[in-house]
Amino acid sequence: MDTIFSDLKVIDCASVIAAPTAAMMLGDFGADVIKIEQPGDGDMLRMLSHVPTTPEAGNDWFWQLDGRNKRGLCLDLKHPKGMAILHRLVAQCDVFITNHPASVRNSLGLNFEDLAPLNETMIYASLTAYGEQGPESERKGFDQLAYWARSGLMDLMRAPDTPPTQGLPGMGDHPTGVALYAAIVTALLHRERTGEGGRVHTSLLANGLWSAAGVAQGVLAGGDMTAYRDDNRTYSAMLRPYQASDGRWLQFNMIRNEELLSLLLAAMEAIELMADPRFGDMEALWTHRQAFGDELQSRIGNKTSDEWLEIFAAFDLPVNRIALVEDLLNDPQVSANAMAETPSDPSIEVPVLINHPINVDHLNKVGPVRAPCLGEHSKQILSELGVAEAEVDELLSDGVVVSTPPPS
Repeated sequence: MDTIFSDLKVIDCASVIAAPTAAMMLGDFGADVIKIEQPGDGDMLRMLSHVPTTPEAGNDWFWQLDGRNKRGLCLDLKHPKGMAILHRLVAQCDVFITNHPASVRNSLGLNFEDLAPLNETMIYASLTAYGEQGPESERKGFDQLAYWARSGLMDLMRAPDTPPTQGLPGMGDHPTGVALYAAIVTALLHRERTGEGGRVHTSLLANGLWSAAGVAQGVLAGGDMTAYRDDNRTYSAMLRPYQASDGRWLQFNMIRNEELLSLLLAAMEAIELMADPRFGDMEALWTHRQAFGDELQSRIGNKTSDEWLEIFAAFDLPVNRIALVEDLLNDPQVSANAMAETPSDPSIEVPVLINHPINVDHLNKVGPVRAPCLGEHSKQILSELGVAEAEVDELLSDGVVVSTPPPS
Protein backbone atom coordinates (compact mmCIF):
# COMPACT_ATOMS: atom_id res chain seq x y z
CA MET A 1 0.00 0.00 0.00
CA ASP A 2 1.28 3.47 -0.93
CA THR A 3 1.30 5.62 2.22
CA ILE A 4 2.56 9.09 3.10
CA PHE A 5 5.27 7.71 5.42
CA SER A 6 6.07 4.47 3.59
CA ASP A 7 9.77 5.41 3.32
CA LEU A 8 10.05 6.76 6.87
CA LYS A 9 12.18 4.86 9.40
CA VAL A 10 11.27 5.48 13.04
CA ILE A 11 12.95 4.25 16.22
CA ASP A 12 10.61 4.04 19.19
CA CYS A 13 13.12 4.05 22.04
CA ALA A 14 10.46 4.98 24.58
CA SER A 15 8.12 3.29 27.03
CA VAL A 16 4.52 3.13 28.26
CA ILE A 17 2.04 5.45 26.48
CA ALA A 18 2.66 9.06 25.40
CA ALA A 19 5.82 8.86 23.28
CA PRO A 20 5.09 5.35 21.90
CA THR A 21 1.64 6.61 20.85
CA ALA A 22 3.28 9.17 18.56
CA ALA A 23 5.31 6.35 16.99
CA MET A 24 2.17 4.25 16.59
CA MET A 25 0.45 7.05 14.67
CA LEU A 26 3.43 7.39 12.33
CA GLY A 27 3.22 3.62 11.81
CA ASP A 28 -0.46 3.84 11.00
CA PHE A 29 0.43 6.13 8.10
CA GLY A 30 3.00 3.62 6.86
CA ALA A 31 6.26 4.37 8.67
CA ASP A 32 8.53 1.45 9.53
CA VAL A 33 8.60 1.74 13.31
CA ILE A 34 11.12 -0.30 15.28
CA LYS A 35 10.18 -0.67 18.94
CA ILE A 36 13.24 -0.99 21.19
CA GLU A 37 12.66 -2.88 24.46
CA GLN A 38 15.02 -4.01 27.17
CA PRO A 39 15.39 -7.76 27.90
CA GLY A 40 13.24 -9.02 30.75
CA ASP A 41 9.67 -7.78 30.94
CA GLY A 42 10.02 -5.24 28.12
CA ASP A 43 7.84 -2.15 28.04
CA MET A 44 5.68 -1.71 31.14
CA LEU A 45 2.78 -1.05 28.74
CA ARG A 46 2.61 -4.83 28.24
CA MET A 47 1.23 -5.30 31.79
CA LEU A 48 -1.19 -2.37 32.03
CA SER A 49 -4.16 -4.42 30.79
CA HIS A 50 -3.96 -6.47 33.98
CA VAL A 51 -3.63 -3.94 36.81
CA PRO A 52 -6.51 -3.09 39.18
CA THR A 53 -6.89 0.44 37.76
CA THR A 54 -7.90 -0.93 34.35
CA PRO A 55 -10.71 -3.36 33.41
CA GLU A 56 -9.57 -6.97 33.04
CA ALA A 57 -10.54 -8.37 29.64
CA GLY A 58 -8.36 -11.47 29.47
CA ASN A 59 -6.21 -10.05 26.68
CA ASP A 60 -3.44 -7.47 26.22
CA TRP A 61 -5.73 -4.67 25.04
CA PHE A 62 -3.53 -1.81 26.31
CA TRP A 63 -0.50 -3.19 24.46
CA GLN A 64 -2.55 -3.55 21.26
CA LEU A 65 -3.99 -0.05 21.71
CA ASP A 66 -0.66 1.80 21.85
CA GLY A 67 1.95 -0.77 20.80
CA ARG A 68 0.49 -1.66 17.40
CA ASN A 69 1.94 -0.87 13.96
CA LYS A 70 5.53 -1.60 15.00
CA ARG A 71 8.26 -4.20 14.71
CA GLY A 72 9.93 -5.35 17.91
CA LEU A 73 13.67 -5.42 18.68
CA CYS A 74 14.70 -6.51 22.18
CA LEU A 75 18.11 -4.97 22.82
CA ASP A 76 20.24 -4.55 25.94
CA LEU A 77 21.34 -0.92 25.70
CA LYS A 78 23.53 -1.29 28.78
CA HIS A 79 25.80 -3.61 26.81
CA PRO A 80 28.31 -1.96 24.42
CA LYS A 81 27.29 -4.30 21.60
CA GLY A 82 23.66 -3.39 22.15
CA MET A 83 24.45 0.31 21.99
CA ALA A 84 26.51 -0.28 18.85
CA ILE A 85 23.46 -1.79 17.16
CA LEU A 86 21.31 1.15 18.25
CA HIS A 87 23.87 3.54 16.77
CA ARG A 88 23.66 1.72 13.44
CA LEU A 89 19.88 2.07 13.52
CA VAL A 90 20.12 5.76 14.40
CA ALA A 91 22.46 6.38 11.50
CA GLN A 92 19.74 5.17 9.11
CA CYS A 93 16.58 6.49 10.78
CA ASP A 94 14.42 9.51 10.05
CA VAL A 95 12.89 9.88 13.50
CA PHE A 96 14.18 8.87 16.92
CA ILE A 97 11.64 9.01 19.78
CA THR A 98 12.51 8.78 23.45
CA ASN A 99 10.98 9.56 26.82
CA HIS A 100 13.72 8.09 28.98
CA PRO A 101 14.47 10.17 32.10
CA ALA A 102 17.49 12.46 31.97
CA SER A 103 19.50 10.13 34.21
CA VAL A 104 19.03 7.24 31.78
CA ARG A 105 19.80 9.38 28.74
CA ASN A 106 22.96 10.64 30.41
CA SER A 107 24.18 7.20 31.46
CA LEU A 108 23.44 5.52 28.12
CA GLY A 109 24.36 8.41 25.85
CA LEU A 110 20.86 8.89 24.42
CA ASN A 111 20.74 12.68 24.45
CA PHE A 112 20.29 14.66 21.26
CA GLU A 113 23.90 15.82 21.50
CA ASP A 114 25.05 12.19 21.64
CA LEU A 115 23.05 10.93 18.66
CA ALA A 116 22.81 13.92 16.32
CA PRO A 117 26.40 13.54 15.05
CA LEU A 118 25.45 10.06 13.78
CA ASN A 119 22.65 11.44 11.61
CA GLU A 120 22.34 15.20 11.07
CA THR A 121 19.04 14.89 9.18
CA MET A 122 17.35 12.88 11.94
CA ILE A 123 14.36 14.28 13.86
CA TYR A 124 15.04 13.63 17.55
CA ALA A 125 11.71 13.69 19.41
CA SER A 126 11.93 14.09 23.17
CA LEU A 127 9.12 13.74 25.68
CA THR A 128 9.65 14.75 29.30
CA ALA A 129 7.40 15.05 32.31
CA TYR A 130 8.07 18.69 33.18
CA GLY A 131 9.97 20.22 30.25
CA GLU A 132 13.51 20.31 28.89
CA GLN A 133 14.70 23.21 31.06
CA GLY A 134 14.29 24.48 34.61
CA PRO A 135 14.63 23.03 38.11
CA GLU A 136 12.31 20.09 37.38
CA SER A 137 13.75 19.15 33.99
CA GLU A 138 15.30 15.95 35.36
CA ARG A 139 12.34 15.04 37.55
CA LYS A 140 10.52 11.82 36.74
CA GLY A 141 6.76 11.73 36.40
CA PHE A 142 3.84 10.27 34.50
CA ASP A 143 0.56 11.72 33.31
CA GLN A 144 -1.42 11.62 36.57
CA LEU A 145 1.41 13.56 38.22
CA ALA A 146 2.72 15.96 35.60
CA TYR A 147 -0.32 16.43 33.34
CA TRP A 148 -3.15 16.08 35.83
CA ALA A 149 -1.82 17.21 39.22
CA ARG A 150 1.10 19.54 38.48
CA SER A 151 -0.80 21.59 35.87
CA GLY A 152 -3.65 22.42 38.25
CA LEU A 153 -6.25 20.34 36.39
CA MET A 154 -6.62 17.95 39.30
CA ASP A 155 -7.59 20.82 41.58
CA LEU A 156 -9.92 22.51 39.09
CA MET A 157 -11.81 19.40 38.01
CA ARG A 158 -13.67 18.62 41.21
CA ALA A 159 -16.88 19.60 42.92
CA PRO A 160 -16.57 22.19 45.71
CA ASP A 161 -15.46 20.85 49.09
CA THR A 162 -14.51 17.45 47.67
CA PRO A 163 -10.96 16.06 47.51
CA PRO A 164 -9.07 16.04 44.21
CA THR A 165 -9.77 12.96 42.10
CA GLN A 166 -7.08 10.82 40.46
CA GLY A 167 -6.97 10.84 36.68
CA LEU A 168 -7.62 7.88 34.42
CA PRO A 169 -4.76 5.73 33.05
CA GLY A 170 -3.35 7.44 29.97
CA MET A 171 -5.68 10.43 30.25
CA GLY A 172 -2.83 12.89 29.75
CA ASP A 173 -0.56 10.55 27.81
CA HIS A 174 -2.80 10.15 24.79
CA PRO A 175 -3.32 13.86 24.00
CA THR A 176 0.37 14.46 24.72
CA GLY A 177 1.22 11.76 22.17
CA VAL A 178 -0.81 13.65 19.58
CA ALA A 179 1.18 16.82 20.40
CA LEU A 180 4.48 14.96 19.97
CA TYR A 181 3.24 13.54 16.65
CA ALA A 182 2.38 17.08 15.52
CA ALA A 183 5.86 18.30 16.44
CA ILE A 184 7.49 15.43 14.53
CA VAL A 185 5.40 15.99 11.40
CA THR A 186 6.11 19.75 11.52
CA ALA A 187 9.84 19.03 11.71
CA LEU A 188 9.60 16.52 8.85
CA LEU A 189 8.00 19.18 6.66
CA HIS A 190 10.83 21.56 7.56
CA ARG A 191 13.38 18.87 6.72
CA GLU A 192 11.70 18.24 3.38
CA ARG A 193 12.09 21.93 2.53
CA THR A 194 15.59 22.49 3.94
CA GLY A 195 17.23 19.08 4.51
CA GLU A 196 17.77 20.03 8.14
CA GLY A 197 17.08 17.71 11.06
CA GLY A 198 16.85 18.71 14.69
CA ARG A 199 15.20 18.21 18.03
CA VAL A 200 11.48 18.54 18.81
CA HIS A 201 9.95 18.14 22.22
CA THR A 202 6.90 18.47 24.40
CA SER A 203 6.04 17.58 27.99
CA LEU A 204 3.17 16.27 30.03
CA LEU A 205 3.11 19.49 32.04
CA ALA A 206 2.89 21.65 28.90
CA ASN A 207 -0.05 19.62 27.65
CA GLY A 208 -1.78 19.69 31.03
CA LEU A 209 -1.37 23.46 31.12
CA TRP A 210 -2.75 23.68 27.58
CA SER A 211 -5.78 21.64 28.66
CA ALA A 212 -6.31 23.97 31.62
CA ALA A 213 -5.77 27.10 29.51
CA GLY A 214 -9.47 28.12 29.60
CA VAL A 215 -8.88 29.03 33.25
CA ALA A 216 -5.08 29.12 33.55
CA GLN A 217 -4.73 31.82 30.87
CA GLY A 218 -7.10 33.97 32.92
CA VAL A 219 -4.78 33.57 35.89
CA LEU A 220 -1.74 34.55 33.82
CA ALA A 221 -3.70 37.56 32.54
CA GLY A 222 -4.21 38.78 36.10
CA GLY A 223 -7.62 37.25 36.72
CA ASP A 224 -9.13 37.08 40.20
CA MET A 225 -9.09 33.40 41.12
CA THR A 226 -10.57 34.05 44.56
CA ALA A 227 -13.69 35.49 42.95
CA TYR A 228 -13.67 32.69 40.35
CA ARG A 229 -13.59 30.01 43.02
CA ASP A 230 -16.30 31.74 45.04
CA ASP A 231 -18.55 32.11 41.98
CA ASN A 232 -18.09 28.48 41.05
CA ARG A 233 -18.81 27.03 44.45
CA THR A 234 -22.40 26.94 43.18
CA TYR A 235 -22.83 25.86 39.58
CA SER A 236 -24.97 27.73 37.11
CA ALA A 237 -28.28 25.92 36.76
CA MET A 238 -27.38 25.02 33.18
CA LEU A 239 -23.95 23.67 34.13
CA ARG A 240 -24.95 21.26 36.88
CA PRO A 241 -25.94 17.71 35.92
CA TYR A 242 -29.46 16.42 36.61
CA GLN A 243 -30.32 12.87 37.61
CA ALA A 244 -33.33 11.15 36.05
CA SER A 245 -35.39 8.44 37.73
CA ASP A 246 -33.31 5.66 36.13
CA GLY A 247 -30.14 6.99 37.76
CA ARG A 248 -28.70 8.39 34.53
CA TRP A 249 -27.57 12.01 34.33
CA LEU A 250 -28.58 14.73 31.87
CA GLN A 251 -26.51 17.70 30.79
CA PHE A 252 -28.02 21.09 29.87
CA ASN A 253 -24.80 22.95 29.05
CA MET A 254 -25.99 23.94 25.56
CA ILE A 255 -29.05 25.79 26.93
CA ARG A 256 -27.34 29.16 26.62
CA ASN A 257 -30.00 31.83 26.00
CA GLU A 258 -33.46 32.86 27.11
CA GLU A 259 -35.16 31.35 24.05
CA LEU A 260 -33.72 27.89 24.71
CA LEU A 261 -34.41 28.22 28.42
CA SER A 262 -38.07 29.00 27.67
CA LEU A 263 -38.27 25.93 25.43
CA LEU A 264 -36.68 23.81 28.14
CA LEU A 265 -39.22 24.92 30.73
CA ALA A 266 -42.04 24.32 28.27
CA ALA A 267 -40.76 20.82 27.58
CA MET A 268 -40.58 20.14 31.31
CA GLU A 269 -44.07 21.62 31.86
CA ALA A 270 -42.44 24.06 34.27
CA ILE A 271 -43.18 27.32 32.47
CA GLU A 272 -44.64 28.72 35.70
CA LEU A 273 -41.10 29.10 37.01
CA MET A 274 -40.69 32.09 34.71
CA ALA A 275 -43.29 33.94 36.80
CA ASP A 276 -41.29 33.42 39.99
CA PRO A 277 -39.58 36.77 40.77
CA ARG A 278 -36.42 34.88 41.76
CA PHE A 279 -36.10 33.68 38.18
CA GLY A 280 -37.48 36.69 36.29
CA ASP A 281 -34.36 37.48 34.23
CA MET A 282 -30.89 36.10 33.57
CA GLU A 283 -29.30 38.14 36.35
CA ALA A 284 -31.85 36.90 38.87
CA LEU A 285 -31.36 33.36 37.62
CA TRP A 286 -27.66 33.62 38.36
CA THR A 287 -28.28 35.00 41.85
CA HIS A 288 -30.76 32.22 42.63
CA ARG A 289 -29.08 29.51 40.55
CA GLN A 290 -29.07 26.95 43.35
CA ALA A 291 -32.81 27.30 43.94
CA PHE A 292 -33.59 27.26 40.21
CA GLY A 293 -31.48 24.16 39.70
CA ASP A 294 -33.18 22.45 42.62
CA GLU A 295 -36.57 23.18 41.02
CA LEU A 296 -35.40 21.59 37.77
CA GLN A 297 -33.99 18.55 39.58
CA SER A 298 -37.28 17.95 41.38
CA ARG A 299 -38.95 17.59 37.99
CA ILE A 300 -36.17 15.70 36.17
CA GLY A 301 -36.29 13.01 38.85
CA ASN A 302 -39.85 12.10 37.86
CA LYS A 303 -38.99 10.50 34.49
CA THR A 304 -36.33 8.25 33.05
CA SER A 305 -33.53 9.65 30.93
CA ASP A 306 -34.99 7.95 27.83
CA GLU A 307 -38.33 9.65 28.45
CA TRP A 308 -36.71 13.03 28.89
CA LEU A 309 -34.52 12.67 25.80
CA GLU A 310 -37.60 11.87 23.71
CA ILE A 311 -39.37 14.95 25.06
CA PHE A 312 -36.37 17.23 24.56
CA ALA A 313 -35.84 15.94 21.02
CA ALA A 314 -39.44 16.89 20.17
CA PHE A 315 -38.59 20.46 21.22
CA ASP A 316 -35.25 20.35 19.34
CA LEU A 317 -33.36 20.99 22.57
CA PRO A 318 -29.61 20.19 22.70
CA VAL A 319 -29.70 18.08 25.87
CA ASN A 320 -27.20 15.25 26.35
CA ARG A 321 -27.22 12.16 28.48
CA ILE A 322 -23.87 11.70 30.20
CA ALA A 323 -22.49 8.54 28.66
CA LEU A 324 -21.09 5.50 30.38
CA VAL A 325 -18.05 3.94 28.74
CA GLU A 326 -20.09 0.74 28.59
CA ASP A 327 -22.35 2.53 26.08
CA LEU A 328 -19.55 3.09 23.58
CA LEU A 329 -19.34 -0.46 22.26
CA ASN A 330 -22.70 -0.07 20.53
CA ASP A 331 -22.56 3.68 19.93
CA PRO A 332 -23.55 4.29 16.27
CA GLN A 333 -21.74 7.65 16.19
CA VAL A 334 -18.48 6.03 17.27
CA SER A 335 -18.75 3.25 14.68
CA ALA A 336 -19.95 5.52 11.84
CA ASN A 337 -16.80 7.62 12.21
CA ALA A 338 -14.46 4.66 12.83
CA MET A 339 -13.48 6.09 16.21
CA ALA A 340 -13.36 2.44 17.25
CA GLU A 341 -13.52 -0.53 14.91
CA THR A 342 -12.92 -4.23 14.53
CA PRO A 343 -9.27 -4.74 13.54
CA SER A 344 -8.71 -6.40 10.17
CA ASP A 345 -5.58 -8.15 11.49
CA PRO A 346 -6.94 -11.53 12.68
CA SER A 347 -4.01 -12.01 15.08
CA ILE A 348 -5.23 -9.12 17.25
CA GLU A 349 -7.32 -10.74 19.96
CA VAL A 350 -8.99 -7.47 21.00
CA PRO A 351 -12.44 -7.42 19.32
CA VAL A 352 -12.67 -3.63 18.93
CA LEU A 353 -9.82 -1.09 19.01
CA ILE A 354 -10.03 2.65 19.60
CA ASN A 355 -8.38 4.63 16.82
CA HIS A 356 -6.20 7.70 17.27
CA PRO A 357 -7.96 10.96 16.32
CA ILE A 358 -5.80 11.93 13.30
CA ASN A 359 -7.90 11.62 10.13
CA VAL A 360 -6.76 12.58 6.61
CA ASP A 361 -9.36 11.28 4.18
CA HIS A 362 -7.16 11.28 1.06
CA LEU A 363 -4.25 9.37 2.68
CA ASN A 364 -4.03 5.61 3.07
CA LYS A 365 -3.51 4.01 6.45
CA VAL A 366 -2.16 0.55 7.08
CA GLY A 367 -4.69 0.03 9.86
CA PRO A 368 -3.97 -1.68 13.19
CA VAL A 369 -1.22 -4.30 12.90
CA ARG A 370 -0.70 -6.54 15.93
CA ALA A 371 1.73 -5.18 18.49
CA PRO A 372 4.92 -7.28 18.48
CA CYS A 373 5.93 -9.95 20.92
CA LEU A 374 9.07 -9.08 22.86
CA GLY A 375 11.87 -9.07 20.27
CA GLU A 376 9.64 -10.68 17.64
CA HIS A 377 11.50 -9.03 14.75
CA SER A 378 14.99 -8.91 16.27
CA LYS A 379 16.57 -11.33 13.77
CA GLN A 380 14.84 -9.67 10.81
CA ILE A 381 15.98 -6.17 11.81
CA LEU A 382 19.56 -7.27 12.46
CA SER A 383 19.65 -9.00 9.08
CA GLU A 384 18.49 -5.77 7.42
CA LEU A 385 21.35 -3.98 9.18
CA GLY A 386 23.77 -6.41 7.55
CA VAL A 387 24.66 -8.26 10.77
CA ALA A 388 26.00 -11.69 9.86
CA GLU A 389 24.06 -14.74 11.02
CA ALA A 390 26.95 -15.94 13.18
CA GLU A 391 27.11 -12.56 14.92
CA VAL A 392 23.34 -12.63 15.47
CA ASP A 393 23.67 -16.02 17.12
CA GLU A 394 26.43 -14.66 19.35
CA LEU A 395 24.32 -11.63 20.34
CA LEU A 396 21.44 -13.94 21.20
CA SER A 397 23.72 -16.25 23.18
CA ASP A 398 25.15 -13.31 25.16
CA GLY A 399 21.68 -11.93 25.92
CA VAL A 400 22.41 -8.67 24.14
CA VAL A 401 19.47 -9.42 21.85
CA VAL A 402 16.34 -11.40 22.63
CA SER A 403 14.15 -13.00 19.98
CA THR A 404 10.63 -14.31 20.58
CA PRO A 405 8.62 -16.06 17.89
CA PRO A 406 5.17 -14.72 16.99
CA PRO A 407 2.13 -16.38 18.55
CA SER A 408 1.02 -19.54 16.80
